[in-house]
Amino acid sequence: MASNGIHLNALDPRSLSELRNLAKNGGNTDEALRGASRQIESLFLHMMLKAMRDATPANGPMDSDQTRLAQELHDQQLASNLAQSKSTGLAEALFRQLGGGKSTQETGTVKNGKAGSTPPAAQTARHAAAAPLSSRWSMIEPPGAGISSAASARAANRRETGGEIAETATLTAKIAATVDAARSATGKVPEHVRDFVADVWPYAHAASRATGIPAHFMVAQAALETGWGAKQPRNADGSPSYNLFNIKAGRNWNGPTTAQQTVNEYLGEGWQRQKTAFRSYSSYSEAFADYAKLLTDSPRYAKVLGRNDAAAFARGLQNAGYATDPMYADKLMRIIGGNTLKNALAMTA
Repeated sequence: MASNGIHLNALDPRSLSELRNLAKNGGNTDEALRGASRQIESLFLHMMLKAMRDATPANGPMDSDQTRLAQELHDQQLASNLAQSKSTGLAEALFRQLGGGKSTQETGTVKNGKAGSTPPAAQTARHAAAAPLSSRWSMIEPPGAGISSAASARAANRRETGGEIAETATLTAKIAATVDAARSATGKVPEHVRDFVADVWPYAHAASRATGIPAHFMVAQAALETGWGAKQPRNADGSPSYNLFNIKAGRNWNGPTTAQQTVNEYLGEGWQRQKTAFRSYSSYSEAFADYAKLLTDSPRYAKVLGRNDAAAFARGLQNAGYATDPMYADKLMRIIGGNTLKNALAMTA
């Protein structure tokens, strides 16, 4: 990009229009080609960032639609800045691969004893530069393509660019492998998440039949309450309580209880730490059955039963006072609609 004439800005559509107009109006071909190469690198880097974000469960207290939008915009601009900084070298390699920077080699050359003749390699570069960008990839020849023992002159010329062609083929293979890895990363699920969903899924189905609530809604709530099963309340001896919904042991509970646990409760003026005991179960099956009984027996959860809309289900729980966290419904909706749960369920099915 000559004199950095085009600066990529993910938030400014004019940067793309400037690049498009430069190529369309027959301006500096190298500048347009280099700009396109950096756009390709920017797109590739953004795919990698998105794959890493999607593969990492994010259920923190600051998570919301607004923070996710801000993160997405930040990643887009970060990818553009990395492409501009030449930190990876991918755009420059693409620029050379697509024939950039070779126009000055087409005149005043002496090849095969003929002054002013254009060598085959330069002709290929010239034709590639004249072709639309979308078609230039198909014009790149693999290592050794077209070399004939009967055409010694052509073979000599090709030897001069053989190293570059081989480098191009290797680079193309590496790019393809990395893109495939980035795409597959969006489907990766942490092992403990996958195991958790597989363990509770049958019991969620049973609770769904009793409540009319979709099974994956309840799996999402259990994931929110216990960090995908990792932070469920423990008994005094350290054994699991299987209490995936953090149901407290109130006055009407006659079953086993856990040891006193220190928990955070939002009590109007902010978060406060309190000691409380939770119900303890012998299995996930018993936990889901008691959760279904709690919802069906208590009149305050009447508007939650049978809800097939994630927002209505989550808002209904929060409005009924299931949790004191003012962001409880938003967090629950994010897990229900998130890729982590969807990918884990796809592996379980």
